[in-house]
Order: sequence, then C-alpha cells, then structure tokens
Amino acid sequence: MALIITGKKFTRELEQAGALGIYVPPEGGEEGRYQRRVRGAGYDVLTLTARGLGDLSSYLLNVHGVRPAHLGKKNLGREGAVGYRYYIPPIVTYELEKLPPKSKGLVLWLIEGVILAPHELEFLVALPQLEPRVKVVVEMGGDRDVVWKPLSSFVSAA
Repeated sequence: MALIITGKKFTRELEQAGALGIYVPPEGGEEGRYQRRVRGAGYDVLTLTARGLGDLSSYLLNVHGVRPAHLGKKNLGREGAVGYRYYIPPIVTYELEKLPPKSKGLVLWLIEGVILAPHELEFLVALPQLEPRVKVVVEMGGDRDVVWKPLSSFVSAA
C-alpha cells in the first residue's frame, strides 16, 4: 500500500485538479489517512458535512443570516413570528484568515457529498479558481477501496 509510505499521488492530483470526488469504504477510517497526508504536505483540512449547508456560495464565502429553530416560542415586535436572524461569518474566508504563514492553503473536505445537486458541484469545482488557496475534496459515496477522480467528471455525469 503506497499511501502508507508517501501519499504524494493524492496530494499531487488534488493540487492539479483543485477539486476531487472520492469514494471511500463505508466502514470509515481510510479517509483519515488521506487527510493526514494532505496535512503533512502543508495544508490545513476543514471537514464539513454537505447536509444542511444551504447556499454554498453564501455559506462558504459571504456573511449570511440564519434563523435557528424557534422551538414554539414566538416573539412580538419587529421580527414577527419567525424568530431572530443571526449573522454568521463565512467559513472558508474565516479559515483562510487564520492560516499560518507557511501553510499552502486550505482543503475543504465535504462528507456525504452524494446529496449535492449538480449546480452545487459546479460551484465546488469553480471554488479553487475563485480562491486559489482552497482545494476541495467531496466524498461521493462508498467503494471497496479509496478511489478518486476530478470533481468535474461528476458534474458532467450528473
């Protein structure tokens, strides 16, 4: 197993493509080795689930408003019955600001990526062009072995 020795092929292909779709064994554990190799190559890894992200461009790159569940309580006044809106900083932009000076960049690792729509995958393919320090890995399902290919091939297949 060459990955245990170096893991350079995955990192090299991630740097070339910018965004990779990956199949991992459903019992888990294998993807952690790849994340460790990417960290060893000088990247920081941010792992998120694709479920509940909403609008990816707003959530990852812009300040956006969220309304938490109101749990049956209604407030009176200007906010109406829908609850308060809280503003959240953009996740990727915030993480890029925190990067150490010697870091190569940020790898956004999304699990459960199979639920993403084709237009959301297109945005993730374009994200490394919008922000060159960001690389994207999306887990697209399960397989017996770890297999990856450029994320753009998943967009064309959908």
